[in-house]
Amino acid sequence: MRVPSTLLVLSLLMSSAHAASPAAPQAVEIIAGSTTLHAQLYKPAGDGPFPTVIALHACGGLGGRSETVLPRYRDWTEELLKAGNAVLWPDSYGSREFGPQCRVKEVRVKARRERVADIVAVRSWLLQQTWVARNRISLIGWANGASAVLWAVRPQNLARDAQPDFRAAVAFYPDCRISAGLGWSTRVPTLVLIGAKDDVSSPPACRQMVDGAQGRSALARIVVYPGAYHDFDRANLPLHASASSNDTAAPDRGHLGSDAEARADAQKQVAEWLAR
Repeated sequence: MRVPSTLLVLSLLMSSAHAASPAAPQAVEIIAGSTTLHAQLYKPAGDGPFPTVIALHACGGLGGRSETVLPRYRDWTEELLKAGNAVLWPDSYGSREFGPQCRVKEVRVKARRERVADIVAVRSWLLQQTWVARNRISLIGWANGASAVLWAVRPQNLARDAQPDFRAAVAFYPDCRISAGLGWSTRVPTLVLIGAKDDVSSPPACRQMVDGAQGRSALARIVVYPGAYHDFDRANLPLHASASSNDTAAPDRGHLGSDAEARADAQKQVAEWLAR
């Protein structure tokens, strides 16, 4: 029987979309001090051992009302899985029964404290898993999660154990102002990606921070994308002023929007950096 062309196209599109979606995550629980950390784990097919990425969400949180992992993070999960990585997303806010922290007056889950503790706990848990390539655990974070990454890789936060350290780290548009003022450095190869027009974070502070670290012989690199704004790596996000939105999962200032060229280059940069 001949299938009408419109139905055939629709069927192909649906099949393609289904094939592109990462597999459903596995829910895991990790003890982080007095907190039971809820996390979502994605693994490639097979037994491993796999290089593994600890991924840190932004101030809007990991999931939404009807989904445990937002589309922006599922997109990146797909990219990381294609490169052979397992991906673990700890939910720093939901695990503590908090919603988005973008517009709250008193942030109770701080990047430099609770979120670094989450990273430490997740690393310890991963090192006990047989499917993990223990010498290839890396970090990647967005905005507030990226700030947590910057704190976690400072030389002062080196774990006092005999286990392998993080392999690499990637920070998307972190707030670098405090780190730049503190003379930030890194013990782990660290890549910072930010848009030149990012008016939520501060590109000049990130440049100053990385330049200072390079002056202290740290392996740090920054890529500043001309014309790109905050959230440039999200797909199909029209440029808009964040303050004009009532979305509590968005920053209370600045502009957000996709940049297709910067997004594509960031995907390439991240793949190469994590494979080093």
